[in-house]
Amino acid sequence: MNRIDNKFNELKAAGKKGLVIYITAGLPDAAGTLKAVLEAEKAGADIIEIGIPFSDPMADGPVIQAASYQAIKKGMTLPKVLDIVREIRKVSEIPLVGMGYINNMLNYGFEKFVADAKEAGMDGLIIPDVPHEESGDMKKACSQQGLSLVEFVTPGTTDNRISETCTSADGFIYCVSINGVTGVRKIDYSPINKVIERVKQQTSTPCAVGFGVGSPEAAVDAAKNSDAVIVGSAVVKLIMDGKLGEACELISSIRIALDK
Repeated sequence: MNRIDNKFNELKAAGKKGLVIYITAGLPDAAGTLKAVLEAEKAGADIIEIGIPFSDPMADGPVIQAASYQAIKKGMTLPKVLDIVREIRKVSEIPLVGMGYINNMLNYGFEKFVADAKEAGMDGLIIPDVPHEESGDMKKACSQQGLSLVEFVTPGTTDNRISETCTSADGFIYCVSINGVTGVRKIDYSPINKVIERVKQQTSTPCAVGFGVGSPEAAVDAAKNSDAVIVGSAVVKLIMDGKLGEACELISSIRIALDK
């Protein structure tokens, strides 16, 4: 069991919902990313999703696209992301999940990247442009290092795909609330909640809802059937605007709403 499993077990025992916060590595710079992660943890984050900047982040909306572009312009690279993880590990044991795109990792060498990510202190990976059918070798490499490779379900995921996903799921299952890209907007969470009901009939792996969660009210709606919610664009936008304090106030308000 790694830090992700331990955290979800701890949350379940306490009867609490998890709060996953996405932060783009390299904004405002490496030291600023470290500070943002530690402040987010103090504000109530349970897990940090470390965004690995990429030039064509196909699953991300305009805010995280802009954040990736800024981080790349400032010189953020995959090895430097791992350096940030090492710095976090000197002072925190919060679970860390790297979210990035496969080209970066293949250029690095996937097995080498997984080994180096584990050594740095990462606990899992999210790779949105690798479909379930093509993830077998990657899942094996992650498993050998004790990393979770997070898989996805969406409102349109078929029963067969849900069954296949549940068979090999570990860490948590990323439940995408809508078909589209990341970003804050009004979401009807009932379709993904129905999918989560089907998922929970087949696996005990926790479910975390992402896409569109940007307020305490949205988080409560998203958490109805799930074990956790994922908040990204709303936090990243405030960090980009130099408003880390406001980002942490948002995280804290979501934590309070979930705990009610």
